Amino acid sequence: MNAFLPMRAFVLAIAVVLPSLMTACSALKPKPVAPPAFFALDAAPAGAAPAPRAVSNSLAAAAPTLLITAPQAGAGFDSQRIIYVRQAHQLEYFAHSEWVDTPARMLAPLMVSALDRAGRFRAVVATPTAASADLRLDTEILRLQHEFDVVPSRVRLTLRATLTDNATRQVLAQVDLDTRADAASPDAYGGVVAANHATATLLQALAVFCGQAAEQWQARESGATQRGVGRL
Repeated sequence: MNAFLPMRAFVLAIAVVLPSLMTACSALKPKPVAPPAFFALDAAPAGAAPAPRAVSNSLAAAAPTLLITAPQAGAGFDSQRIIYVRQAHQLEYFAHSEWVDTPARMLAPLMVSALDRAGRFRAVVATPTAASADLRLDTEILRLQHEFDVVPSRVRLTLRATLTDNATRQVLAQVDLDTRADAASPDAYGGVVAANHATATLLQALAVFCGQAAEQWQARESGATQRGVGRL
């Protein structure tokens, strides 16, 4: 009977040690990485959009066609990664949250819709297109970032817009539109919601900018036509 004691002790030792070994192996096994959450810019309404300004029948008949080229983005802002800033000049990225597409590509159809609704253009088209246009709008995202160096945190969106006479290539107007929106929560989702509000505000400002520049272009074109008829 004593011959079985070493074997029993060995079995008991294995029974005690084996769960610890299994736990240790489980701890060493890499945990699956959670997939990132994807978010979109959809320009949540920031208030009632201003009604299109009334124009004379002569100017309405000569309303220009607007071509919107694909928006560009500055260095660091041309990817799907959601950027945040804790100190000046240093861009950081949320690890598990991304845009569903680059901000520039998501902004393009939003600009077409906003400028079409403004009612200042005969038609609003986007590249690529074979349609001819009187005016061309080029844009560049200079900044789209969630800023944590202020309280509450906020999203800042800056867009450079350039309106050009498509026939003469003359720049009619250029502006840097800068919008900011406070975030309801200091996380990626709070920043996304704020980014959509900032986008809605920016689109309204862009519509006003393009409408005023187009009105000046119409008035100049109308005056040139009348002067030409007078000389005949």
